[in-house]
Amino acid sequence: MDEVARDQFSLTFNGPLEAGVRAVAVLGFAFPRAYDIQRLTAFDYLLVRTHQLGGPDDLHPATPIQTPATEVRRRVVQDALHLMMTRDLVVRVVDEYGISYRAGESAAMFLDSLSTPYLTALKSRADWLVYHLADYTDAALDALMREFFDTWVVEFQNVERSLGARA
Repeated sequence: MDEVARDQFSLTFNGPLEAGVRAVAVLGFAFPRAYDIQRLTAFDYLLVRTHQLGGPDDLHPATPIQTPATEVRRRVVQDALHLMMTRDLVVRVVDEYGISYRAGESAAMFLDSLSTPYLTALKSRADWLVYHLADYTDAALDALMREFFDTWVVEFQNVERSLGARA
């Protein structure tokens, strides 16, 4: 696979449009709640991996390494939110707690128009995820994401060893 094709393939899941649709789905089911960028970044990761939380089957097939990569995902989610704000699908909320995001005026109509099997499954999982994590404090969500990161470190070390690296 040449570099251009590989870059286009990697954007299928990681581009601002795809991450934006996931964010709108989460915020639409959370409405009228608003979430900060840290929670939305975690939800972006968890939305396609609901089975790992005891929920519906994962939306995407398993990969050898499923890093939460919140540092990398955060930028993608920020770009996604900015894109969705240009279409009134997401609004920025600035208050005494900081900056957060809420579903915009057009979010419900947009989500209602999504009807492919994949997008229907995405919406179902967003609804489940928002409900499942509704009572998680920021500290509890951070702890959950640390568990995924710890698992990723072990997975990465196992792959590295299988490639001949020394432990």
